Amino acid sequence: MAFQSLADWLAWQETLHPQTIDMGLTRVKRVLERMQLADASKLTISVAGTNGKGSCVAMLDAILRAGGYRVGIYTSPHLLKYNERIRIDGQPVSDERIMAAFTRIEQAREGVSLSFFEFGTLAALELFAEENLDVRILEVGLGGRLDAVNIVDADVALMASIDIDHSEWLGHTREAIGLEKAGIARKDRPVVLGDPKVPSAVLDHLKALGALIYRQGVDFHGRPEPDGWRFEDRNGGIEERLPWPSIPGDHQILNAAAVLQCLRLIEDTFPISAKVLAQGLQAVLLPGRFQRFDGTIPVLIDVAHNPEAVTSLAKHLLKYYPTVRVRVVFAVMRDKDIQQMVGIIGGLIEAWYLAPLRMQRAASPEEIAEILHNAGVEKVMTGFDDVPLAVKAAQKASSPGDMVLVFGSFFLVSDYLALVAGQGGEGNG
Repeated sequence: MAFQSLADWLAWQETLHPQTIDMGLTRVKRVLERMQLADASKLTISVAGTNGKGSCVAMLDAILRAGGYRVGIYTSPHLLKYNERIRIDGQPVSDERIMAAFTRIEQAREGVSLSFFEFGTLAALELFAEENLDVRILEVGLGGRLDAVNIVDADVALMASIDIDHSEWLGHTREAIGLEKAGIARKDRPVVLGDPKVPSAVLDHLKALGALIYRQGVDFHGRPEPDGWRFEDRNGGIEERLPWPSIPGDHQILNAAAVLQCLRLIEDTFPISAKVLAQGLQAVLLPGRFQRFDGTIPVLIDVAHNPEAVTSLAKHLLKYYPTVRVRVVFAVMRDKDIQQMVGIIGGLIEAWYLAPLRMQRAASPEEIAEILHNAGVEKVMTGFDDVPLAVKAAQKASSPGDMVLVFGSFFLVSDYLALVAGQGGEGNG
């Protein structure tokens, strides 16, 4: 099987496997073994979590590269181009290299059915094996234990937050979901827990496994100060005051502290000075997280699509935009807890503009409108043909001093970023 464009490859992959999400490692392991990859990376860090995974990966990448190390990262989903998922030394891999990796996977597959995400994971591992990387950083797509990324034994595992999301596949409690995410940990290897309230069942599991546990608020701390923050762990603190990460959001202190704990664990092999830490934290970029676009009516975008993330978003609005009238453009997948999300942020919103997403998993504007009406929300606008039209309607109804908030699904934020890219706009922190 061979295609002439990356888009054709991706379209075909979406039809190859009967289930979009199919948890399990048997099929992808079989293909990986046939590929016989001799990876030369010196160290692997795997990152799981309900929220904060992308931020942690971005910070690890920025800091390690600031230290002069060669880094490959694999993340998902992408916002504008598939190539964003596989980056080497900060740059997305080209279409041609990804297509060559897909060709090799197809040759090794020999009839084994792979999902879209499994194809991408194998492609990342193939491309990283071709490079002389110091560190490869792998972001778990869903859960941990049965996610395709878990075919790799991480030298260091990082678990960011644990909250309710993807319940259909991971479970309906923080304990069940946490246990799935803890599947990336390995015996006698470090696991850094970025969530300060890790369920006891998860801790018991990691202890029984024999993993080396490092807990936020117990074994390491990030302490905010007026002009930055300080980090300390079992071995003492970093004397210099560190700058806040350039990714907006007060909650990023938890992610940054977890990242620094990971870096302290590997400092014998990959030393990082306080100066380099500061450079990396200030250089890190992650689109779609509290990202602001200035204009007559400014727009704030965020990929918050579960209660924990929406709680962080609501706190951000209350702290930084307490008197601003906010209109929301919103869309999300049907399996999300839309009712709870509305309850968390609804009191801060002037009006809702429901945008359509053209995919089967997405909740329709009509479905979301019913939830909003049942919650007592009166100002709900529907009937838009696409995301740009919903945004334009929200901006038209706004006055100087107001703001439009675009939040929810990655696909919604992607559509807005595509609109901005077409107009040549730029985002500000």
